[in-house]
Amino acid sequence: MMSLDALNTCPAPDFSHRLHGIYEHSPWIAERAAAKRPFATVAALKLALQDVVDAASTDEQLGLIRAHPELAGKAAIAGELTEESTGEQAKSGLNRCSPAEYAALHQLNAGYTAKFGFPFILAVKGPTGQGLTREHIIATFRRRLKNRRDVELAECLRQIHRIAEMRLNDLLQVELAYGPRIMKWAEVIGAWSDEAEGLTCSYMTTAHRRTADQLAQWMREAGMDVRIDAVGNVVGRYAAATPGAKTLITGSHYDTVRNAGKYDGRLGILLPIAVVEQLHASGQRLPFDLEVIGFAEEEGVRFKSTFLGSNAVTGHFDLSLLDKQDADGVTMRDALQGAGHDPDAIPALARKAEDVLAYVEVHIEQGPVLLERGLPLGVVTAIAGSSRYLVELTGVASHAGTTPMEMRRDAAAAAAEIVLLVERRCSGQAALVGTVGQLEVPGGSVNVVPGVCRLSLDIRAADDVQRLTAVRDVLDGIGKICERRQVECHIERIVTADAAPCAPRLMDQLGAAAERAGVPRFDLLSGAGHDAMAMAALTDVAMLFTRCGNGGISHNPLETMTADDADLAARVFLDFLQNYA
Repeated sequence: MMSLDALNTCPAPDFSHRLHGIYEHSPWIAERAAAKRPFATVAALKLALQDVVDAASTDEQLGLIRAHPELAGKAAIAGELTEESTGEQAKSGLNRCSPAEYAALHQLNAGYTAKFGFPFILAVKGPTGQGLTREHIIATFRRRLKNRRDVELAECLRQIHRIAEMRLNDLLQVELAYGPRIMKWAEVIGAWSDEAEGLTCSYMTTAHRRTADQLAQWMREAGMDVRIDAVGNVVGRYAAATPGAKTLITGSHYDTVRNAGKYDGRLGILLPIAVVEQLHASGQRLPFDLEVIGFAEEEGVRFKSTFLGSNAVTGHFDLSLLDKQDADGVTMRDALQGAGHDPDAIPALARKAEDVLAYVEVHIEQGPVLLERGLPLGVVTAIAGSSRYLVELTGVASHAGTTPMEMRRDAAAAAAEIVLLVERRCSGQAALVGTVGQLEVPGGSVNVVPGVCRLSLDIRAADDVQRLTAVRDVLDGIGKICERRQVECHIERIVTADAAPCAPRLMDQLGAAAERAGVPRFDLLSGAGHDAMAMAALTDVAMLFTRCGNGGISHNPLETMTADDADLAARVFLDFLQNYA
């Protein structure tokens, strides 16, 4: 059995020899990493090896990529792969491809190599280490074949680091105490959806209620006292060593957007359940009550009202929302009562600030920042504030062939200019972003100058003054565009949310826990909204982000993370709890 201590203390040539199979036919990586010893943790060793590759020349990086075999290629068929590659390809059944699958992979390999000049690299053992399906591998191959060369080069190196990570786990017999369980749970509840295809779990649907019941069951099995409250929050409490202690709250939401990923929100519930399960199994109690809350609603899909669960906990639930209707005319009140909840009891859910120590949320990043820096974890500095509007432009619909260009009152042309205005105004400033995510020409026709155009506007920033200044400039600009083009404009504000800074004391403690795990503290902004924004009205908040794969894609079935990153985040979170001050 190989150990980290043995790797830290052996002569440099032995260190390189013992790691010879970690990076395919590339001994220079271990040779250079040897100088960085000792490594406090396996995570630190993984990052050191990764840093060597990142610091290498482009030619060396290309050599590393080209040292890898094609998937189900000639070398695999001829039995010429390394022992590690043979096992990995077999794990995904690539040695059992049908003739059609072999033909597809052969064609994809040829096309990929011709386009990029290096072989396609994919960690075929996948996020959990249990192996991807052949269908998944072929679909990923086709998707990535559309990338630019620089994007694909970076992705190949990331996949190589993931392969190396799993090989190191095997070499050092690393047992992931939390990650596989978290990933398995996410798969279980990720299979329950409002729709036949994809994952959609909206407020108080059958899938939503089933998910709540399952979360409650896992919480009970982990050793918590559990209830589902009047708004649908699933609340698990792990009592302190002594009665009467204050409460530290963690959690996130279990509802989803339409056609969602499996980890947004739900990671922040499942991970602390796994941590509590371990605490309970070892008989450990914390000096404070730990409460894990699966917030019932954050996304606003069914009733177009966000943060219902966390607003109830902070005492900011708007009771008038109970009369809002969904697309089928069902009111929120009726939906709650149909699920067995008492809407009149929602105000009583409000907590007292003096009883709460803090709120700390673990969440997948939903972006590419950690991924591009090769870091598994990050400490959130603030959650960006948001201003959202719906804009309706009204010009004059007229014949596309007979209306001269200078006489047109084209609503779509005005919208196009607005899109570019938003892009121009929100570019080049750190932590400021602007998006036109919806753009519609109602009843548009190919031979008609558009008379009406509707668009959305979303401006976010970590600094509220910066955000509101950008909003003012964009709205002023829209007015000038419409005046010049003789287009009427109606603007409706639909959301405004102030930025929520994270508490420095909590950030420092999360950062220290990450460093004790062997990874550097890295601070980053959250551009997405989270329940922590609402909880900031009650107590100090903090967030720990985990790396998001597939280019940082989220709110999408391609949203992914690894069992290793989930495990590391769980260990950092547990360390934070055990050392909380």
